[in-house]
Amino acid sequence: MKIMITGGAGFIGSHLCDLLLKNRHQIIVLSRNKKNENLSHLKNKIKVENADITDFQKLGKILQKHKPDVIIHLAGETSHSRSFENPLYDVDVNSKSTLFILEKIRQLNFKCKFVLGSTFIVVGRPTKLPVNENTSSHPTTLYGVNRLSSEHFCEIYHSLYGLDTIIFRITNSFGPREQIIPKKNAVNFLIHQAFKGEKITIYDHGKFFRDLIFVSDVVSAISIIIKKGKPGNLYWISSSKKTWFYQFGKYLEELTKTKIKYVPSPKYTKKVDVGNFVVDNSKLKSLGWKPSTSVKEGIKETLKYFQIRYPN
Repeated sequence: MKIMITGGAGFIGSHLCDLLLKNRHQIIVLSRNKKNENLSHLKNKIKVENADITDFQKLGKILQKHKPDVIIHLAGETSHSRSFENPLYDVDVNSKSTLFILEKIRQLNFKCKFVLGSTFIVVGRPTKLPVNENTSSHPTTLYGVNRLSSEHFCEIYHSLYGLDTIIFRITNSFGPREQIIPKKNAVNFLIHQAFKGEKITIYDHGKFFRDLIFVSDVVSAISIIIKKGKPGNLYWISSSKKTWFYQFGKYLEELTKTKIKYVPSPKYTKKVDVGNFVVDNSKLKSLGWKPSTSVKEGIKETLKYFQIRYPN
């Protein structure tokens, strides 16, 4: 199949390219960056189109040029704090871009599967755990609101126009190639701090849990969803296991020379944080998928990557 991946040079996108190429698919990556370091090992094996996802005119021309069988929409801004700093841009990149692609598919009458990558942040602070596909969503950030609107666009274009749309939501993913930004991806940031031997601060005294999932399990799940996912459906990609952050801190201390300091959460974090979070992933498992990498093993793999990426 001819598969277009927006954000294909990013963390999850680049790993997905690796897997889909192994499965002999033709890959077109849409990326706003020209360096694309995460794809350097795939040079001449994939087609890269340089365009910003908010450049709707250029995006439309690229879609008409390639006419993909599948579009996997991963591109977007993933920082909560940036969604408040630049809310109008966040609407463009995390909401309007989805609507534009869906409308273009409809206008051009593409026989194309559209797969939207979404996030656990759309749920907000759940009142009941574990979360599943029927859990109501009440996002606490502009980022979450915009991602949720993208999901609604998919639902509407499926129900009104019959487009083949599928949505997946990912819990806290981590692993090699993720950006090291403290307010964007705390898990990888903490692993990187531990790698450097720095002192680490974990909020709320580590007395909270999340559903962490390693990137290789994420992309294997996406591959299954492409093959077996049902149009109009939502699937959760998660480990379905609670990782308490005091335990996460112990893993870091055990595997590196770092020391953990546990402190109360800042007031800002308390306002937007989703709190404890774990997902029932049985719907995805019914397609024949299951995660295979533990959190501790995922930390080890990420540390190995840092040793290669940042040699002494």
